[in-house]
Amino acid sequence: MNTKQIHISDWKEKRRYRALELKRAGWTHEEIADALGVSERAVSRWMKAVREEGKAGLEGRPHVGAPPKLSPADLPLLPGLLAEGAEAYGFHGEVWTCARVATVIKREFGVSYHKNHVSRLLKALEWTPQRPLNRASQRDERKIKRWRTNGWPELKKSAPRAAADRMH
Repeated sequence: MNTKQIHISDWKEKRRYRALELKRAGWTHEEIADALGVSERAVSRWMKAVREEGKAGLEGRPHVGAPPKLSPADLPLLPGLLAEGAEAYGFHGEVWTCARVATVIKREFGVSYHKNHVSRLLKALEWTPQRPLNRASQRDERKIKRWRTNGWPELKKSAPRAAADRMH
């Protein structure tokens, strides 16, 4: 398989080439647009590209964004750093938030990320920051279990009676 065949695998590019085939078969821009589910304006742009650049004008172009701030070599190191725990980096509690991860990235790699973009990085790494548990540190699981087993059923039984008493 040559590189041209690989490149044509882009469905949008295939659609543009199909538009050219239909144009050469005598279809109008309106008919092509209806058949391919695009605007007439898109068809006009594609045909203009063919006139100016030939068939190459229909080829897909890579979407170039800003270069990644973290190098491909540095990004895989991040989960290992986070495994050390949030308190190892001076945070109170072991909960990782995107803002905290952004701080670690800045300290370790000298690169600034907005906390909202950090979530995309973590998703790409398949690493999920923990959500804080809103529980008191004095929480006694045994007492809670005992209350759920003994206290709660009794409270549920007495609730209908209490409501009935209020009605009279």
